[in-house]
Amino acid sequence: MNLFNVYPLYDVTPVKGLDCIITDDQGTEYLDLYGGHAVISVGHAHPEYVAKLKNQLDQLAFYSNAIQNPIQEELATKLGKLSGCEDYDLFLCSSGAEANENALKLASFVNGKSRIIAFNNSFHGRTSAAVAVTDNEKINAPLNKQQIVTFLPFDDIEALENELKIGDVSSVIIESIQGVGGLDQASTHFFQALEKLCKTYDVVLILDEVQAGYGRTGKFFGFQHHNIKPDIITVAKGMGNGFPIGGVLIGNHIPAVYGMLGTTFGGNHLSCAAGIAVLDIIEKENLMENAIAISDYFQEQIKSVPEVIQVKGRGLMLGVEFDFDVSALRKKMILEKHIFTGSASNKNLLRILPPLTIKKEAIDTFIIALKESLAELKS
Repeated sequence: MNLFNVYPLYDVTPVKGLDCIITDDQGTEYLDLYGGHAVISVGHAHPEYVAKLKNQLDQLAFYSNAIQNPIQEELATKLGKLSGCEDYDLFLCSSGAEANENALKLASFVNGKSRIIAFNNSFHGRTSAAVAVTDNEKINAPLNKQQIVTFLPFDDIEALENELKIGDVSSVIIESIQGVGGLDQASTHFFQALEKLCKTYDVVLILDEVQAGYGRTGKFFGFQHHNIKPDIITVAKGMGNGFPIGGVLIGNHIPAVYGMLGTTFGGNHLSCAAGIAVLDIIEKENLMENAIAISDYFQEQIKSVPEVIQVKGRGLMLGVEFDFDVSALRKKMILEKHIFTGSASNKNLLRILPPLTIKKEAIDTFIIALKESLAELKS
């Protein structure tokens, strides 16, 4: 049997990781400034993370949600405390797409409506409703297009209200910072108007924090930079540092009903152990503060690269934009300079999403390699 060929692959085979370094099967070390799509939050093979998982594996890896699981309660309590979202309830699942799928479904249960407002260049996952609210025709099958979705631009409050006042909108889903879309974000003024309008028109506000959450922006959630309070928050990626886990934080004004949500693998013992370890490490090692400090250093050092037009994003969720397609630059950085970065729908942008444990020395290495690569591509 062959693998279903849906990914273009670089000729690199990682076999080992330690903090911000990946080692391939040839013994070559790579600086990881991408974290596998922002998944690696506390560094590869963090000893506390590894020990927590090994210990849990020795006890019990999995059982269904039909029994008591105190590790879920521990995870929910820690997450509420560290994020400042103690007045939310937690539903556990296994991925960001699944989190958004459940959030959209829950919103429709709450108010009995079905139309969804999403935003241009959004990405929310590849499952049925999640891909329908993703602004990419190429990955939307006819089956998914049965969902009723309206896409709007950021910061157009009038257009937003014109749609909401029709009365058929169930939810608005928005990323606090767009990931795949290219690190764009709405203004604080827009976020606050959005929150108010959703309350006015009985619409559930869903904040997709799958990529921006878990301390990456310097606050636990990206929306916290805008002083708003969504009805539902979705999380995944950095939540498990590589172990598949996702979650839906549900405002406690939304009642739970048996059977409305469910999952086989969500909240299993191993995933919860991973989630608890990540929270403990973020807190003990002050990784949100580190995200701010390293971001400031990055923003200062990148000024020495004249080809850079702007740096978008916040914290350690950054996009370095040029006035040309960066695919050749990214390939050179990976294969010749041995530095992982990411791409976006904006073809002129390098995405920088390193583990939150990254140090200034790694930024220096990147800047030197970037300057060398740009000069070599010109020659």
